[in-house]
Amino acid sequence: MENKEIKKHQVKVNLPGGIVSVGDLLQILNILEESGIENVRFGTRQQLYFSADEDKLEDIEHGFFISDTEFEIDTDKQPNIISSYVTEDIFNNSNWLREGVYRDILDSFNYTPRLKINLADNSQTLIPFFTGNLNFISSEIGNYWYLYIRFPRTNIIYCWSSLIYSEDIGTLSKLVEDAIFNNKNLFYDQVSIDGQLLENEVKLKGSILYQPLSAPLKLPDFQLPYYEGFNKYNDKYWLGIYRRNELFPVSFLKDLCAICAKTRIGQLYTTPWKSIIIKGVETDDKKLWNAVLDKNRINVRHASNELNWQSEDLCEYGLNLKRELITEFNKVDLRTFKLCFAVKTNPKSGLFGSVIIRKCTNSNEEEECKFDILHTTDFNPNSKNFTLYKSNILRASLAQELMQLCNNYYELQTLSEISSANNYYDSELVTEVEHVIVHQCNHCLTIYDEIWGDEANGILPGTSFSDLKEDYSCAMCGAPKSDIIPIHKESVLTV
Repeated sequence: MENKEIKKHQVKVNLPGGIVSVGDLLQILNILEESGIENVRFGTRQQLYFSADEDKLEDIEHGFFISDTEFEIDTDKQPNIISSYVTEDIFNNSNWLREGVYRDILDSFNYTPRLKINLADNSQTLIPFFTGNLNFISSEIGNYWYLYIRFPRTNIIYCWSSLIYSEDIGTLSKLVEDAIFNNKNLFYDQVSIDGQLLENEVKLKGSILYQPLSAPLKLPDFQLPYYEGFNKYNDKYWLGIYRRNELFPVSFLKDLCAICAKTRIGQLYTTPWKSIIIKGVETDDKKLWNAVLDKNRINVRHASNELNWQSEDLCEYGLNLKRELITEFNKVDLRTFKLCFAVKTNPKSGLFGSVIIRKCTNSNEEEECKFDILHTTDFNPNSKNFTLYKSNILRASLAQELMQLCNNYYELQTLSEISSANNYYDSELVTEVEHVIVHQCNHCLTIYDEIWGDEANGILPGTSFSDLKEDYSCAMCGAPKSDIIPIHKESVLTV
């Protein structure tokens, strides 16, 4: 008699804000260990995943109910709220955004969101800014946030006309979510969406404290910080752990929890790069942490160009392609500084990246799969304006095409740096630099550059601004053409 194949289920546990207390994590790990689960993963929204056999689900569910652990099985209807709390003190030092503010905001959510919500400090670059549906980005005014709405299943982004107070984020999020889901024909998976209409409707529903926008949002130039190994900050260390196969053994995480308890570290942090970070490691305790890494054979010496990749959660195909491309990059010691890559097999997955490797939807047989290569405007990963670089590329040719695109990027960087650094050259040898004109939205600072065009609005590369129709609007915030003004490219402020 043949044995029936035991069905596998994917279980997700949300870790709001990417924060998990050592005690809560240990409870989860003990339940999994008792059910024979050997490994867990962390996702691009700072959540925890594991795979379980069907005959183990009942025990796991019982354990989670007893421990009050919220979870989902084979679904993702309740996305995790992600935050840049993990970056505090180690990658940035905000003027006002501290642990208490994050905690208060997370506690203000008295419902479980169905939309993706991001809480991001405007001075860091580890946590993506616009991968959520509701993207709250800190302003220079204490306890006030910009809100950028990316409407569900679209790349249409709308900038809220005023700043939002920290204590109102939970309430406003619920109002916006209700308005979107109650009016899907207007705000959900539509080709064009009127953001101002949504804002007007929400403002009629609730009493929210608003602060006028005094200045446009300005974000730092993207540079992904190195997020693994031991790194010093203040008088302590933080430890980042990345796994090449994305698998974190339950036994290893239990060892980490034991050292945290022994050294009075209360919580761990997850990142959108599927890694974990532990803060507050004392100098005298490093030997304990190294002993745990030795015992579990954990490597913390991966190259930077392996860390700057995103692939979809629970996607072995994307993970294998990532490994394959990294291997080819390493053979030629390819420079990828200030670039980050995303492998997309699902066209609706909201991955973060300046270069996108997108599997063609008409690809069926793996050996015949083809891919499109896209990059964002000026290779800014926070942009949602994509330029198609090459289409229908065979898998065997992907690495070579990506290498050429990287070379093109650095050629552009070199030309830009030369044109803005004339003081490094003999003035007699420097010819006058021709000023390149682009057009910038004076609301959200999005750039229209005729070199790239505007794919989101169906504008081909090479189309001059003067040739655009009068009803053209900003791809980011929907501002009219009259509010998109000419500016010298070298003086551009980018979002």
